[in-house]
Amino acid sequence: MAGTFLLEGCGGGGSTGAATATTPTTAALTTPAGVADFTTLDFNAVANYANPALPAYYDATVAALDNTPANNSINDRVATLGRVLFYDKRLSVNDGIACASCHQQASGFDDPRRFSTGFSGAAFTTAHAMRLGNVRYYQPGSMFWNKRAATLELQASQPIINDIEMGFVPAIGGVTALITKMQSSTYYPDLFTFAFGDAAITETRIQQALAQFQRAMISSNSRWDTAYAQVFSPALPNRALGVPLPGFSAQEDRGRQLFVAPVAAGGAGCAACHVPPTFALTANSQSNGLDAGETVIFKSPSLKNVGLSRAFMHDGRFASLDAVVEHYNSGVQAGPALDNRLRAPGGAPQRLNLPAADKAALVAFMQTLTDTVLTADPKFSDPFKK
Repeated sequence: MAGTFLLEGCGGGGSTGAATATTPTTAALTTPAGVADFTTLDFNAVANYANPALPAYYDATVAALDNTPANNSINDRVATLGRVLFYDKRLSVNDGIACASCHQQASGFDDPRRFSTGFSGAAFTTAHAMRLGNVRYYQPGSMFWNKRAATLELQASQPIINDIEMGFVPAIGGVTALITKMQSSTYYPDLFTFAFGDAAITETRIQQALAQFQRAMISSNSRWDTAYAQVFSPALPNRALGVPLPGFSAQEDRGRQLFVAPVAAGGAGCAACHVPPTFALTANSQSNGLDAGETVIFKSPSLKNVGLSRAFMHDGRFASLDAVVEHYNSGVQAGPALDNRLRAPGGAPQRLNLPAADKAALVAFMQTLTDTVLTADPKFSDPFKK
């Protein structure tokens, strides 16, 4: 079932742990028939995942936040395999659901529904799907809302064995049953050979490839990015985050001021937890007081493309950014897990009491974080023909 092609090494940057990159040759490759039959991939024209052009402010300060493990740096071929895995409904027990079913590119790799439909079409997840842009810049790298997976790699195979999501539960063989299914396909043996140097399909390799594809989803092309790139200077206070941004309306720039400035300086203090330029959550953030007495420490995704979302928080309880802002304005509840940055000087939950115009300005600012380049980039799109 596996076709043959000339393997020229794993060009595209970095070691995968399971396969070591070698210097590419100029020899042309033949895309195997099974791969060409099912996908639009061309083995001679692999997308650039490993070395994207990034703005100057994605410098050492941002690189220090990268949660990529040493044994799984991004490689173009492995990330290409990850793209196929991400969009393949055959990774579910009944060929009905893919990772991309719940993390939709046009929605910022979010699900427009509050809860996602599982493989059966009749059961739903109990948590809202998270946006994936800039997922690589959350430290320490733990995943899921409740941080139960230590790494993106370990997270990657959990939906596959979930009894609601993709259905390869332990009772029917778990990931081993999926691997058997993949080995009989006309394209996976060749894709794994292309990515790793041999046709062995393992859970570790599946995890590595999916994690690489998702870490490649860097968001750096929003209106905010375009404007900030014009004023950024590492020599200025706070890396010029307090500087008015060119092209922003008065309302948007007021929202920027509120977002960046601490509460003590008249702002809303949002950037203390959701840190520009990635807008990923700080490593030491705790919970945000959704419920009184909360003991679980929840995380959140980057705010990039938050304006495309239609449900917010781990349980999707808010249906608009206005409702999210109002929560931080007046709805934060006390509890053991509440982040100290959401406490007033006396320890009670913080109440910003912003006027309506300022709340609207914060929403307008968050809309400038929409990155339509990421949501339309072909290298993150569905590669399947059928």
